[in-house]
Amino acid sequence: MQDALKNLIGLSRAELALELEAIGEEPFRARQLWHWMYWRGETDFARMTTLAKGLRERLAAHFRIARPAIKIEQTSADRTRKWLLRFEDGNEAETVFIPEDDRGALCISSQVGCTLTCKFCHTGTQKLVRNLTAAEIVGQMMVARDSYGEWPAPKSERMLSNIVMMGMGEPLFNFDNVAKALAIVMDGEGLSVSKRKITLSTAGVVPMIPRVGAELGVNLAVSLHAVRDELRDILVPINKKYPIAELMKACRDYPGANNARRITFEYVMLKDVNDSPSDAHELVRLVRGIPAKVNLIPFNAWPRAPYQCSTTEAIDRFQKIVNDAGYSAPVRTPRGRDIMAACGQLRSESVRLGRAAKATAETPAAG
Repeated sequence: MQDALKNLIGLSRAELALELEAIGEEPFRARQLWHWMYWRGETDFARMTTLAKGLRERLAAHFRIARPAIKIEQTSADRTRKWLLRFEDGNEAETVFIPEDDRGALCISSQVGCTLTCKFCHTGTQKLVRNLTAAEIVGQMMVARDSYGEWPAPKSERMLSNIVMMGMGEPLFNFDNVAKALAIVMDGEGLSVSKRKITLSTAGVVPMIPRVGAELGVNLAVSLHAVRDELRDILVPINKKYPIAELMKACRDYPGANNARRITFEYVMLKDVNDSPSDAHELVRLVRGIPAKVNLIPFNAWPRAPYQCSTTEAIDRFQKIVNDAGYSAPVRTPRGRDIMAACGQLRSESVRLGRAAKATAETPAAG
């Protein structure tokens, strides 16, 4: 019976009001309900004490408030936490939280699998199954909030301070659901994460990039990984459709980009593939005139991966060239490798998850 009830998570404010109207309630009640779901994280209508008892009973008779189910939760030796989440149709995706001392970034997935087949990425070895719904995207944030006890939604000093749409899938191939979910996440009366704390990462779906800036206003990250079309065609095959010149033009034209809100270019360091001094100099040429920084990502290995990580010497040399040209180029510290939670390692099969991690028993969906 519970599964037949409509899940209210993922509905816009307007949609929530319409659902209340449909059961004979005043639309203004949607604001109260929104507060309980997204500010307080409540899943039980009976505990929504500012609502009349009769309304609570009617809500419980028609609706539910449900997160994705946690199949496995793991914590790395470096405190990175990963959830393998199961959705109502049995499909799965992974979500990762990367903590710092007093804050951290939640890496959220937008698809089950991926269609891009990037050669260095473990997710790319899994075929695209489907897009995630807005409820499933928002639900990942709510699962993490549950795990860290961050209810009611804190205004400051929150561990879950940043969001990166950088998990499984290409967010711009699921733009409508991603945009709807992020509108809920950014709502000041709910989850209340500032757009300046949200980064959307794309492999380069060029026609959609202007919409990210114009409609969402979040930070943009671009998975570049190669500076010449012939190599990027291999590493990031979407380059065959949207080559580097088109991608860089879209970045130059990105709404809101400035020195305070730079575009991040992600660059995975692959030994003897894309890590030469000439590659570094060409990268500098490509980003010239764009408010930009470069994240250098040491390659994170996965079973039967076709590449190796660049040597420390090669990474240092590459970094110096980019730095000397006036661009920030931090080397990302690998996190969560022992539980296959590092950049490029996500995949939905639970059978290959690391034995060294601390795993919980299977947990039912909240609500």
